[in-house]
Amino acid sequence: MTASTGPTDPQSETIGSDMPDGAEALLIRAENVLKTAKKSKKRIASAESCTGGLLSSLLTDIEGHSGLFERGFATYSEEAKAELLGIDPIVIARHGAVSREVAVAMAQGALDNSRADIAVSITGFAGPAGRRDEEGLVHIAAASREGALIHRECHFGPRGREDVRLLAARGALELLGEILAGEGKPFRIAGDDNG
Repeated sequence: MTASTGPTDPQSETIGSDMPDGAEALLIRAENVLKTAKKSKKRIASAESCTGGLLSSLLTDIEGHSGLFERGFATYSEEAKAELLGIDPIVIARHGAVSREVAVAMAQGALDNSRADIAVSITGFAGPAGRRDEEGLVHIAAASREGALIHRECHFGPRGREDVRLLAARGALELLGEILAGEGKPFRIAGDDNG
């Protein structure tokens, strides 16, 4: 695992492909995240593209803890990202819907359009994409109202939609755990060109 930091990239990690967790293991991960959120008194929001609500489903399947999930946005299209999360279409056009910039903007948009304390976003190519698009490329970001951000760039490879979606959900749960633990770097809101 390699990490790089810089002024425009608060934290980016590229992780290799390994076997995805099954549904039971993902539910255990989701339960652990929700237990930590309960101790921290933090509510969670999600903004999902390529996973299409899978993460939201996992976070609402845990009996007795699902109330910590404040809301989820399934924003598969570019229009939905703009309309529901408030992402400037120019940001999407400039960087592409599957990019660090859009993942960060999605997490920020989920915070701005919810009452959650932390948010996580997922955008990627779960299956075959366009000629210039990398199948299995996923960007995940987690942000807190305190201004912390964690971003991860994942290269899962051409392993099929289901595996990529499961790996992306697992990655999002990992980032939620990290942001709840106080990890992350301060960040500027996407589009803020001052400083």
